[in-house]
Amino acid sequence: MDIKPIRTDADYRAALKEIEMLMMAEPGTPEGEKLDVLVTLVEAYESKHYPLNLPDPVEAIKFEMEQKGLTAKDLEPMIGKRNRVYEVLNHKRSLTLKMIWKLHQELGIPAESLIKPPRQTHA
Repeated sequence: MDIKPIRTDADYRAALKEIEMLMMAEPGTPEGEKLDVLVTLVEAYESKHYPLNLPDPVEAIKFEMEQKGLTAKDLEPMIGKRNRVYEVLNHKRSLTLKMIWKLHQELGIPAESLIKPPRQTHA
């Protein structure tokens, strides 16, 4: 197995090409093991050089609402009365730790997204 660290963009592109060629490799074979190692290297390189920006907490909530067909009423057990839900959804009120915990538990929204400082809106 001839594998080297991914240090440059050219190394990264070469690794991606090799992964593409190995995609159908069976687990437990030398090709499958090479695929596993290359994927791990690429993931490490991507997390360092192309970090994902987490969404705004309110955008994360709205996304989950859309995906799950939820309404503001459905969020009441996690956020509070309907007026409080709308305050959160309109960036008028910040999430509390209790709200973050409940949204994470009930909707599966990553806590990292919910604790990110909300985007600034200009009134």
